[in-house]
Amino acid sequence: NGSHLAGCPTGGNGTFNCTAVITSSQSMVFGVFPVAVLGLAFYVVVTALMTPWAWRMRRRDVGLLRLATMIAGMGFVMYLIYAEVVQIQDICEYCTGVHIITFLLFCITLFSAAIWGLGKPAAKTKVS
Repeated sequence: NGSHLAGCPTGGNGTFNCTAVITSSQSMVFGVFPVAVLGLAFYVVVTALMTPWAWRMRRRDVGLLRLATMIAGMGFVMYLIYAEVVQIQDICEYCTGVHIITFLLFCITLFSAAIWGLGKPAAKTKVS
C-alpha cells in the first residue's frame, strides 16, 4: 500500500524494519520521486546490458557503458547502505537482497573486463 512491504517486519529499532526504510526521507531522490523508481530504471538498463546478445557483441562502447553503469550502481548501493545503517538505523530485507544482486553483477562485470577486456573498438569509417 506504499507504506508497508509484504513479508517484511515492521517493528524493532535498529533491526529489520522495511516500513521505516521505505517511508524515510532517504527513500525519495531530491524529495521528488522514490528511490525504487530510480532502481527500476537502473535494472531496466542493466538487464539490456547483461543480455547474452549484448555480451556477444564484444563492442568496446557497450563494455564501457556496462562497466560505468555498474560502478554508478555500486556507488548508489554504498550510499543506500550508509543511509540504512547510519541515518535510518533500520534495514530493509528486500533492499539488502537488491544490494547483494547489484554487488554480484558488479563483480561479474569487473571480472569479465579484467579477463576478456572491454571489447573491440568501433570500426572507423573512412571519409573521402
